[in-house]
Amino acid sequence: MPHILITGATGGIGRALTRRLAATGTILTLAARDGDRLESLAGETPGQPATVPGDLSTEAGAGHLAEALASRPPLDGCAHLVGSLLLKPAHRTEFAQWRAIQGANLDSAFLVLRLVATRHQAERRPGSIVLMSSVAATLGLANHEAIAAAKAGIEGLVRAAAATYANIGLRINAVAPGLTKTPLTAGLLGSEAGRAASAAMHPLGRIGMAEDQAAAIAMLLSPEAGWITGQVLGVDGGLGRLRTR
Repeated sequence: MPHILITGATGGIGRALTRRLAATGTILTLAARDGDRLESLAGETPGQPATVPGDLSTEAGAGHLAEALASRPPLDGCAHLVGSLLLKPAHRTEFAQWRAIQGANLDSAFLVLRLVATRHQAERRPGSIVLMSSVAATLGLANHEAIAAAKAGIEGLVRAAAATYANIGLRINAVAPGLTKTPLTAGLLGSEAGRAASAAMHPLGRIGMAEDQAAAIAMLLSPEAGWITGQVLGVDGGLGRLRTR
């Protein structure tokens, strides 16, 4: 069975992907910052996945993950689902807040990609990496300056790295969600009026679910996506491309 690394495994999308892949017998290594939540997730997941707690926006955290993976089977894929959210205009965003968003999103994506690509390069082994972007990276949304910049950086990272590692068959893609119901977005969906307005923004007329994103990520990780690389797949109910009125 393939061996897949899921980082940010305890988030809403990470949990959905963990459930989906575990149901197919996939060998899993799960990583997240909160060790207690990580162990709880592993305990409810078939197949006894390995767990690696740590902050993947730091070199120390990424180094700890690399050490843990050294004793695991070779990787076939990685879904990097670590992230954070800040909705503030630039004039109200402290530089420390800006840096925290870049660290949690873009820095962690680079460090995990570097870690996984290093292993695949040494082994000349094909595989798949999926990073997490956002519809905000390409669609101008008010008050999204920090997160839009971080996610746009991730999309650039995807295209450059996909070109770099195509020669060993390492495919690198991203998904770009629209508003998706997860613990991270709970504050945006706390009222009926807010949920209705958010659903109406999306041409398909509903808010995304974690399972929507997990299905797309699982597809990109699978051999069925073996001729797809350097792409950003919008899983956004049409928000990024369509105008119905």
